Amino acid sequence: MRKIPIGDWVNDAVDYLTDHGRPVFDAISDAVSGLVGGLESVLGGPPALALAGIVAVLGWWLRGPLFAVLSFVGLALIDNLGEWDAAMSTLALVLVASIAALVIGVPLGILAARRPGVATVVQPVLDFMQTMPAFVYLIPAIFFFGVGEVPGVIATVIFALPPGVRLTRLGISQVDKEMVEAADAFGTPPGRTLTRVQLPLALSTIMTGVNQVIMLSLSMVVIAGMVGAGGLGGEVFGAITQLDVGRGFEAGLSVVILAITLDRLTGALGVRLSPVTRARSAAATAARGWQGALHYRPRPAFALGGVLVLALVSGGIGLTGDDKGDGGKKQLTIGYIPWDEDIAISYLWKGELEKRGYAVKLQQVDAGPLYSGLAAGQIDLFLDAWLPATHADYYAKYKNKIEDLGTWYDNASMQLAVPKDDPANSVADLAANPGRYKRRIIGIEPSAGEMKLVKNKVIPGYGLNGRFELIQGSTPAMLAELTRATNAKQPIVVTLWKPHWAYATFPIKPLADPKGTFGSAEKLHMLGRQGFAKDFPELTGWLKKFKMADQELFPLEDLIMNKYKGREAAAVEEWTKANPGFMKKITG
Repeated sequence: MRKIPIGDWVNDAVDYLTDHGRPVFDAISDAVSGLVGGLESVLGGPPALALAGIVAVLGWWLRGPLFAVLSFVGLALIDNLGEWDAAMSTLALVLVASIAALVIGVPLGILAARRPGVATVVQPVLDFMQTMPAFVYLIPAIFFFGVGEVPGVIATVIFALPPGVRLTRLGISQVDKEMVEAADAFGTPPGRTLTRVQLPLALSTIMTGVNQVIMLSLSMVVIAGMVGAGGLGGEVFGAITQLDVGRGFEAGLSVVILAITLDRLTGALGVRLSPVTRARSAAATAARGWQGALHYRPRPAFALGGVLVLALVSGGIGLTGDDKGDGGKKQLTIGYIPWDEDIAISYLWKGELEKRGYAVKLQQVDAGPLYSGLAAGQIDLFLDAWLPATHADYYAKYKNKIEDLGTWYDNASMQLAVPKDDPANSVADLAANPGRYKRRIIGIEPSAGEMKLVKNKVIPGYGLNGRFELIQGSTPAMLAELTRATNAKQPIVVTLWKPHWAYATFPIKPLADPKGTFGSAEKLHMLGRQGFAKDFPELTGWLKKFKMADQELFPLEDLIMNKYKGREAAAVEEWTKANPGFMKKITG
């Protein structure tokens, strides 16, 4: 049976919309980025403890003194972990996405509850939206909006919308029909019946939908971090790709604290706003007797006054505190993929440029989104393009929208590697005993060009089809598996490349490629967005003089990826002290 070309139809639709819908997408992107940026500035302006105090007062009003104390302690812990700025970025993204989902979802849910025909159409659409893997939404979002928080917000809105519609519809539908009929009998207009009868009685269920929308939005933060949305999602994604358990746990714990705080606040707000649940809550508090003091909540006017005072004080401190602006510095965004040499040189250049008055932002994304962001002008510079083979597909697609700034490493190569004492010396030798290696080749990110070469050329070229399975994962996962195997002195086959510090750290060797399936030697290029050389002429000149050899690169990689893991600035400082003249020769 001939395959239905659904994928081709989707690709054609995305290409058409990308070509013809650019003004609309740009307008949406500007609006969303403006909202997220503005809200992030508001949340990040006051001192952390002042904002934690505001949340604590709100928590006291909505849930009582115990929650107020716990929420303050939780938010103070986020600040103590150094995750406050990332948490506020995440909170801004979640709030914008949640509000957008509710602005669409609540009216649609009301319409579906009052019009059965609308519900019939909406129901399968919601099923599709809720069951489609969230990652899939990021693919067209990247094409339409590039990288950054905008595609993250759009994908989050789509993913979080269904429960808002469903629970709004459910709440309206569950209102006693006799009460609605009584309102109609007294001549109440349908609009007033909705606002005076149905919505107040359905409010508890609707607020449950609000709560679910916010929780689903928070669950998307890590996925959104894959396309450069930043915040805690970017921290978790970076920790995953670099196998940094401690950093990942701290960022994940911060997500949990935010989630619990928002969950409890929105849940309690639903109780306070709904007349039915508010009466039940008041009766339960009165029945507790002296224990009610533990659940005492101030009157709304008092709570609002406390929040207002704290907001004014914290706002004043934020305005008069340290200026976190860039003071007219040249803004530069360097995109990088989680490959060790790219991480190393990106942080090396960040440290050097900041000394020379640049405001540098590093943005970690996968290869595909990075090239897309570079072509769209959202990323200024990428320092580790493997050409002509590894990144050939990406480069061919976007080469007319980016600038090649030269090469910094001329003898890069890809290979399969095994332990030094392994009997195999060539890829061809693997076919003789696949069981020795558990029939697996441990790979890296599926988006990496090397993975495509191994799958499409190396494995079939040496007759390894059916004998070996190429395991997709990430570079850190591959290195973790390599560490376990070498420590246990077990055979293993991994995808590797040069330059890489692993050859200096592990007792491994590259396998020969007599058939040349990996292609000729690669060169590591530096790519800039269109107009980069014109906008940064001095930096372009420095980059054209930048070259690194193994004896310089490998120690830098080792310091950043191992000794100073998570403290890249310290690694760069130590390397610079050991190589004092290296960057000076380039930058003068």
